[in-house]
Amino acid sequence: MTGLSTSPRILKGALVAYAFPDLVPSVVIFQYNPETLTRSLTPRTAEGGVGRGDAMRADGPPEETISLSVEIDAADQLERGDGLAGTVGLHPALAMLEGLLYPPFPLVIANQALALAGGAFIGGEPVPLALFVWGPSRVLPVRVQSVSITEQAFDPGLNPILARAELSMRVLTYRELEPTSPAYWVYMASFTQKEVMAAMNLVSNVASLGASVSI
Repeated sequence: MTGLSTSPRILKGALVAYAFPDLVPSVVIFQYNPETLTRSLTPRTAEGGVGRGDAMRADGPPEETISLSVEIDAADQLERGDGLAGTVGLHPALAMLEGLLYPPFPLVIANQALALAGGAFIGGEPVPLALFVWGPSRVLPVRVQSVSITEQAFDPGLNPILARAELSMRVLTYRELEPTSPAYWVYMASFTQKEVMAAMNLVSNVASLGASVSI
């Protein structure tokens, strides 16, 4: 045994959330990468009457949703004697996931104060902007649509120590994002990369076809 391993280092998937104007993101790194990831793409058909040629028109990029299941286990933290996990279990990790659906707390308090004071202009309460990171070839701006949590085990204080979270996310495209938003350019970079990948596949298929014909 040399202590060296030939196994590749596996990257961890993550969600990076920004609640503007706070510039420090909340990072949710998946403890274990999901075994499966489901992507669903639905075309946006052109609005208006259907005439000659309209059947092949699109009203922008397809609507894409991503669904996955995330396992969260406090066993490692408890084994290391992590005081936080021993005191509150998985509550911090679950709260961070749930926070992807909530508007920023300071903004909510400010709006409540304005409403009580009879303010005529109440600021909007946007949820955090999230980036779904699944390796260097897939970084996408998303809106978390739902988080379904199943708590499977508890400590003596009824703090969850084992849970599964089902996430559903909708990819935000150039149709929903302003060009002034960094997320707009994140999407455009992903869009460009998709075109490059498709071109690489075309070149590979043409080369394979040429090889088969020459035989």
